[in-house]
Amino acid sequence: MAEKRAAGKATPKVSLESAAERITERIRELGDWRGESLAQVRALIHEADPDVVEEWKWMGTPVWSHDGVVCTGESYTQVVKVTFAKGASLRDPKKLFNASLDGNTRRAIDLREHDRLDGAAFRALLLEAVAYNRDHPPKRGR
Repeated sequence: MAEKRAAGKATPKVSLESAAERITERIRELGDWRGESLAQVRALIHEADPDVVEEWKWMGTPVWSHDGVVCTGESYTQVVKVTFAKGASLRDPKKLFNASLDGNTRRAIDLREHDRLDGAAFRALLLEAVAYNRDHPPKRGR
């Protein structure tokens, strides 16, 4: 299997098909409200951006990318956390961001059991993140 280096550690590279399968399996493994929430987030992401790429990184984290990382979806005991990689640079008129608010780069949405995610606002936020990635490509050759 091909490998790549990340933070000094060799990590196996996961194919796009395999990443999608792993995300589907994670949703199935959760088997409760967290799986339902992660599945809803995934569906909203694909509705907003059919060209988004699903990846599996950082020891088992679902990642959605388009011209760079857009967001990640992690599951914990009490929350499903959707972290936008460049969230601090995005407008959030509907105030979806409710976690990781004091950093300079990321912002997150913590979804708890019984929370309802505003689908239209989430899709708009995701599209803004994709546009931000397109308009701010990573700097190369530092």
